Amino acid sequence: MPHSLLFTLILTACSAVYGQTGTQTKSGSTKSSDLTFLRQAIEGNLAEIQTGQLAEKNASSQAVKQFAERMVTDHTNMLQQAKSVASEKGITPPTSPSAKDQATYQILAAKTGTAFDKDYMSQMLKNHNQDIAEFEKEANSGSDADIRALASKALPTLQEHLRLAQSTARQIGVSTTGGLR
Repeated sequence: MPHSLLFTLILTACSAVYGQTGTQTKSGSTKSSDLTFLRQAIEGNLAEIQTGQLAEKNASSQAVKQFAERMVTDHTNMLQQAKSVASEKGITPPTSPSAKDQATYQILAAKTGTAFDKDYMSQMLKNHNQDIAEFEKEANSGSDADIRALASKALPTLQEHLRLAQSTARQIGVSTTGGLR
């Protein structure tokens, strides 16, 4: 989940104007790093749903299609939970994946069959490795208790996704350490 410079600049400007280290929300002050994590988590879930739906359509392997179906289901649930936390904080959640995730989607959308399967699964391995690291960091050191709890709750699902991605990737002959070419 890429970091948005514009979002950081806006939060920094608001903090400077109001003399705060965080952003005022309905529930008090939340650090910009926690809000950045929450925004990126929402964007990441949106991307996983979007690419999962694409995989359900473009994949040739039944194993990849099943994996994609699971991604759509689980990330839809995780998205709703993240949006709920954002709402509690008085934050309008993003409505689309990040620009980087949209670019990845466009690359994948141009492929079908075995080429799609391999690149999609490589991307899922890369994404879930990154997501686990980011969610662990937030779960262990986030300042906002609600956002920290959201990250902690999502970790077992993300870890299961990584195990499923590794298994599915092996079934179709993909290295379990790669990313999108």
